Amino acid sequence: MTAMAMVGFNQKQMFFDRQAVIDAVGRANAKNLSRAGSFIRRAARSSLRKRKRASEPGQPPSVHTQDRVATLKNIWFVFERRRASVVVGPLRLNGSTLQGSNRSTVPELHELGGSAVLESRKTKRRRRARYAPRPYMGPAMKRELPKFEGLWANSVK
Repeated sequence: MTAMAMVGFNQKQMFFDRQAVIDAVGRANAKNLSRAGSFIRRAARSSLRKRKRASEPGQPPSVHTQDRVATLKNIWFVFERRRASVVVGPLRLNGSTLQGSNRSTVPELHELGGSAVLESRKTKRRRRARYAPRPYMGPAMKRELPKFEGLWANSVK
């Protein structure tokens, strides 16, 4: 299972309730992978807190937006055909890209840390900002791993 990967809209055909996924991995395995992805997603979502101030470095990032789509809490899990595993991660939006950053998206910048160029909307001045890592997907997977041991036991009927 991969914890931090960006999931795009074109991945909807890889949801675990699609017949192509069930045919590829089998009903029992698809059900268990779906449950594992669901556990990780729930743990990651619950670790994100809505508050005005920034979180401490090393802690999960704060959520500031009211938007239901463009938020860090919009986390999906889908079947990855090539590895026959589940991919859990924030939804990749087609919005702006980070300028001058060593990371490609905001969730990746939060998870791994890095730097980006910020532009003021008012003055149009640019400045480089450094972000300390605020991981939330990796710790969510580590926290949920003990639950996976029993998922596959007696699951094929």
